[in-house]
Amino acid sequence: MEIPVIDFSKLEGEERSATMSLLHQACEKWGFFMIENHGIDTYLMDNVKQLVNQHYEANMKKRFYESELPMSLEKKGNISNTDWESTFFVWHRPTSNIYEIQGLSKELCKAVDDYIDQLIELAENLSELMCENLGLEKSCIKEAFSGSKGPSVGTKVAIYPQCPRPDLVRGLREHTDAGGIILLLQDEQVPGLEFFKDGHWVNIPPSKNNRLFVNIGDQIEILSNGMYKSIRHRVMAEKDGNRLSIATFYNPAGEAIISPAPKLLYPCHLRFQDYLNLYSKTKFAEKGPRFESAKTLANGH
Repeated sequence: MEIPVIDFSKLEGEERSATMSLLHQACEKWGFFMIENHGIDTYLMDNVKQLVNQHYEANMKKRFYESELPMSLEKKGNISNTDWESTFFVWHRPTSNIYEIQGLSKELCKAVDDYIDQLIELAENLSELMCENLGLEKSCIKEAFSGSKGPSVGTKVAIYPQCPRPDLVRGLREHTDAGGIILLLQDEQVPGLEFFKDGHWVNIPPSKNNRLFVNIGDQIEILSNGMYKSIRHRVMAEKDGNRLSIATFYNPAGEAIISPAPKLLYPCHLRFQDYLNLYSKTKFAEKGPRFESAKTLANGH
């Protein structure tokens, strides 16, 4: 399958209508796509990836291979309830904690901050384009996500280390994402990311030429009244090479109330934090029953 690629440079000229149509189809039929010519500083993207890889080698690699997981894989064999990943999470908005994370160099913190400033602009631009395609006010997603302090933005930085037995463990188990718009800066060499489409797992190739990979979270599915779908995905463990993943989540504020437009078919009037609490217990299960439980919560039961 050829994954949709949205060329943002075509949004300003004669090809805007065709590009908007491609974006709509990607959101509606796929739930994921790639963006090129997005305007993010490519040197900055490369610098962030290089600095994260250096941080992993210096601060995370030894700790990971000395942890219980590799030993459990060797002793017990198949592992179904743990992910083969080495990660840390950074909050950016409404407040940042990046300078509080132990071991991160000032150079890495500065590079990530600069990258995120540009990425948030891209996420908001993308949200406006989605709203336009859905026939909503351009600010609908941003306003719905904002709460009292604006949307919530955070980044999961993950390395999926070389695995001696990739047949026995997942890099990351199957799930949909809880939030809104996810923008992924990923490895240029090592594969592993897969999305489920039309009954098959689709391999997402490494990102070439500084493309960004985008997927839709559960809250966009709810807000769009089910027109745009969040899609189950996973990361396969790999025997050859470490896979880099820098996934930034443009999400609702914790207190934001997300409802479908224009009519109620999905959970509504539910605090995003309450949804997150439910999601944390059911992340690796099917999302349909999760939505039904969310409806029950929203109705006060």
